[in-house]
Amino acid sequence: MKKQVLHVLAAAALAASLPALAQNAAIVNGKPVPKARMEVLAQQLAAAGRPVTPEMQDQLREEVITREVFMQEAQKQGLDRSDEFKAQMELARQAILIRQLFDNYRKTNPVTDAEIQAEYDKIAAANSGKEYHARHILVPTEDEANKILAELKKGAKFEDLAKKYSKDPGSGANGGDLDWTTPASLVPEFSQAMVKLKKGETTAAPVKSEFGWHIIRLDDTREMQFPKLDEVKAQLTQQMQQQKLQKYQEELRSKARVE
Repeated sequence: MKKQVLHVLAAAALAASLPALAQNAAIVNGKPVPKARMEVLAQQLAAAGRPVTPEMQDQLREEVITREVFMQEAQKQGLDRSDEFKAQMELARQAILIRQLFDNYRKTNPVTDAEIQAEYDKIAAANSGKEYHARHILVPTEDEANKILAELKKGAKFEDLAKKYSKDPGSGANGGDLDWTTPASLVPEFSQAMVKLKKGETTAAPVKSEFGWHIIRLDDTREMQFPKLDEVKAQLTQQMQQQKLQKYQEELRSKARVE
């Protein structure tokens, strides 16, 4: 009879403990560690770019158990009652609330496809036109530039003279190659002379700018290659979301009454 009673009591105790085991990752020194902590930790890792796989569940469990052990020891030493701890907790509380505020704003104020299309069209229009592939030789004086022009007329190769004489650290070693560029990205004197050239043509006289004297050769032109919307949509969406959030932050700050 006694054995039957003991078995019944043991079974009852096990049955009572099953719900606790189901909702807890573990019990450390008699204190339950909720599985919810594992879920929050997994969410934090995913937000940081480290998605949690099923195989990592044991690692997550070990991590929350270890944290509980350390936290219990800190509480035993009374560290949770210190002024420094309270100040740090307040800062952490603020950071979490602010992050949730911004996350909620993004969810309730998403960037629409229409807004993305309009922004794309505006950027594409601003970046339309021609691109120029040019080379140049940069020297400090007009006399040096004229001597190089004379060498070119005698049949010297532009690329060789650029490597030998050009003072432009970015292009000189590459034969004066400026790669594909737009007139707007160059100083006005340079771009004005460049766009007047025909393919394969070199400036008849040196061109002066704030950097010195240039001899310019135009190798080729093409219509500007702007990426399709699908290629830049993710980046553009992220940028526009950040701009929206920035405007929201500025509005909140401007409306606040600060005394």
